[in-house]
Amino acid sequence: MRSAWPTSQQDRRRAADRPSTGPLSRPVFTTGSQARPAYEAARDPRYSRDRPAAGSRSPGGPLVRDGNPCQATGQHNRKRPPTAHRSSLPATPAGLVSPRIKKRETRTVSQPASRVRRPLGVQTFSEIRQENLYYVDKTHFACQLLRQGKHYFLSRPRRFGKSLFVSTLRELFEGNRELFHGLAADDQWDWSVRRPVLILDLGNVDASLPGDLQEDVGEQLDGMERSHGVKRLYNTARGRLRHLIRTLHERSGRRVVLLVDEYDKPIIDALEQPDLATKNRNFLRSVYSVIKSCDQHIRFSFITGVSKFSKVSLFSSLNNLNDLTLDPRYSSICGYTDHHLDTVFAPELPGLDRDRIREWYNGYSWGSDEKVYNPFDILLLFDKRKFRAWWFQTGTPKFLPDLLVRRNLSTLNLEGRTADESLLSAFDIDEIATEALLFQTGYLTLADWSEGDDGETEYRLDYPNREVRLSLNRALLSSLVNSLSDRLTHCRDVAKHIRAGDFEQLNQALHAFFASIPHDWYRNNRIERYEGYYATVIFALLSGFGLDTRPEEASSRGRLDLAVSAPERIVLFEFKTVDGRSGSGGALRQLKAKRYADQHLGSGKPVHLVGVEFSRETRNVALVEWETVGTAEAGSADAADAAAPD
Repeated sequence: MRSAWPTSQQDRRRAADRPSTGPLSRPVFTTGSQARPAYEAARDPRYSRDRPAAGSRSPGGPLVRDGNPCQATGQHNRKRPPTAHRSSLPATPAGLVSPRIKKRETRTVSQPASRVRRPLGVQTFSEIRQENLYYVDKTHFACQLLRQGKHYFLSRPRRFGKSLFVSTLRELFEGNRELFHGLAADDQWDWSVRRPVLILDLGNVDASLPGDLQEDVGEQLDGMERSHGVKRLYNTARGRLRHLIRTLHERSGRRVVLLVDEYDKPIIDALEQPDLATKNRNFLRSVYSVIKSCDQHIRFSFITGVSKFSKVSLFSSLNNLNDLTLDPRYSSICGYTDHHLDTVFAPELPGLDRDRIREWYNGYSWGSDEKVYNPFDILLLFDKRKFRAWWFQTGTPKFLPDLLVRRNLSTLNLEGRTADESLLSAFDIDEIATEALLFQTGYLTLADWSEGDDGETEYRLDYPNREVRLSLNRALLSSLVNSLSDRLTHCRDVAKHIRAGDFEQLNQALHAFFASIPHDWYRNNRIERYEGYYATVIFALLSGFGLDTRPEEASSRGRLDLAVSAPERIVLFEFKTVDGRSGSGGALRQLKAKRYADQHLGSGKPVHLVGVEFSRETRNVALVEWETVGTAEAGSADAADAAAPD
């Protein structure tokens, strides 16, 4: 049987001269009487038998060392010019390559004339390259991984591009070079070697009922056995996967590549059913143990997920798994950077405020000073031309804000929390550290870090950007007050009156807001008993509706409950809870006695002191008092005033 690959420069030149139907050609090579696209032939393990053996040379190709791409050596490799000068695509900055550009009619600034299309919802590398979609080149990361090791793990929040990177790895290992013209891997990858690739994708598994996970994994194994022509000999998922790996290695002579995408989704989805989550975890632990037992048959494995379950609970036997999550070298392996936006996506930027894009969507970090954007946010912003919480709206788990409430944890205390690497990894069904949960799911990110005398790195956590800050506070507020949708008007009124400095109306709006919460909800939850409930509600309300809030601001005289910076003024809040139905004025007196306003007097804005007192009996505002520092303006309103406005 003839090789499916052209074996000389003349053959390759003939293949390249064949007509192309799109921006990326799909050369067809003939094997016997059957003509097949090269990338389809690559996925058939039968063709791997014809590839050069380890230690030999393919005609005109580099030396093959155990079929190890990116480690090829020899004269052939040295003759290749650098990637940046060989690209057959339009010139772009090094490492950033867009598909071929087609001329289109000029459109208005509000909807830019994009020269390539946006890959909205596309997670398949081949589709992006064949359909003329934007692509930010990440292939240099793949080459680096293969040079440096064998088994890898990567944790990133949902919709951050993990599945696209897995798809890219598949095409690389299957040798589909025609998809990589102009990318970093075009010159760095050893294309003479093709490997069998197995992919276990748990991203679409519905594991909400017992047995769902086992059935879905079984169906995926059925597909692998059919596509590779491997007969089923075992009944357990572990046995079938082990048999597949060993058989493909023996048949092809090449060690296998195993890719696992969203490894933890069946566990995360069942967290509110601990028994089911435990069963799913134990089943997956059995499956993943194959990586260790088949180590001699595997050349490369890559596992992705949102959470980072402890190795003891899920990867107890896989001691050599290299965790890339906090490796600064791979901080931008998923996501877009400022440089990507200003180069690859430059045609999309006219008509959008560049600083506002950064404020709303930038800020994610995994140990590098270079901040990252969530691709999902950026692509929807370019498509809709509106600043919205696109990522947060796509399925934030309800258990997250509810868990924060059950733990009596206020968003007042989220900013500036510190943690070491072990705490950020403390994620298991029976023990989920709050810091780990919020960091791994993308609601907090690394704001700063420093190394202690003991060699441990301490991280300071914060919201990554405006989108997450607004959205998480709104979600928590909804859990705190039963339902936010019925109180949106009151929330907007509170924020509006603070911006305007109308504290008489602020008193009315606060009273209306708390009066709208059903008393039955208080009785069933007893949530108002936990310390700081009312302050937490006010903070979440103001932060969730766009005000710049700083909780527990420190001074030489103590800690202020809440400072709010509006465009035209600074408002300093102190909150108190009283037993009766009316307030005592203690909140405003404390603001004045502690002289909290002093550090703001040089801001050039008026500074307002606002004391708010809540009644445990009525579960509402008992008294609001205010005073503007340096003027005679002052006022107060009690519950009776709020209940019967003029």
